[in-house]
Amino acid sequence: MKRILLFVMTNLAVVVVLGIVTSLLGVNRYLTANGLNLPMLLAFAAVIGFGGAIISLLISKPVAKWSSGVQVIDGTGSADEAWIVETVRKFADKAGIGMPEVGIFEGEPNAFATGAFKNNALVAVSTGLLQGMTRDEVEAVIGHEVAHIANGDMVTMTLIRGVMNTFVVFLSRVVGYPVDSFLSKGERSGPGIGYYVTTIVMDILLGFVAAMIVAWFSRHREFRADRGAADLMGRKQPMINALARLGGMVPGELPKGLQTAGITSGVGKLFSTHPPIEERIAALQAAR
Repeated sequence: MKRILLFVMTNLAVVVVLGIVTSLLGVNRYLTANGLNLPMLLAFAAVIGFGGAIISLLISKPVAKWSSGVQVIDGTGSADEAWIVETVRKFADKAGIGMPEVGIFEGEPNAFATGAFKNNALVAVSTGLLQGMTRDEVEAVIGHEVAHIANGDMVTMTLIRGVMNTFVVFLSRVVGYPVDSFLSKGERSGPGIGYYVTTIVMDILLGFVAAMIVAWFSRHREFRADRGAADLMGRKQPMINALARLGGMVPGELPKGLQTAGITSGVGKLFSTHPPIEERIAALQAAR
């Protein structure tokens, strides 16, 4: 979840900066000077939308290292560090991707993978994960992160975020133009305060809708990464145990149903980047 939240926030910041720069350069006035130019607006929205997503992807590794305090390791330190690096190397070779950078960061049980390219990614695990799980479980979590890289999830997330950004920028300005025209009664040739206020409000509202769509995709890709970890290990029980451990359950006493899944239902679930642990375990148990 930290990985996705970081990506989304970075992407949002970049889009806002690009929007401010284009406003200062007078692009909005050009688009609305003689009536709203829809083809030009769509091109503008695509540049801003995909530009923000792509830039945030390209800087995802250094931002993740800085924000999480990741210490990159090469396996020449302790025996545990050597084992982590070799585990990542083993899974990377099996998945057919280049060896990712490997790092450790302080914190509660967590792990993430990030990077713009499959052959130049980063896999990082927390000290809490290493201390709170068995080696089989840690290996499964590492396999899960390597599966994210092999599946190209970071690039796919970028494309989806780019499409969502494009529609947010486009639709907010399509709505902002007639609102501004109505308020000014056609007395201005360029955008006024009504246009800017409306586009900002619509950017926020539509941004929530876009976030729900991105979260929906993120939840589905978690199931795929769980299966990927099981495939890399050749068995699914370690991943099931790791999920149970993360959910605060005893690995030997896994849930028989999804009765507790209702706790995460409602509005909160729409913005969740990860499915409930119980659903992930049940899906993995049912997988062949």
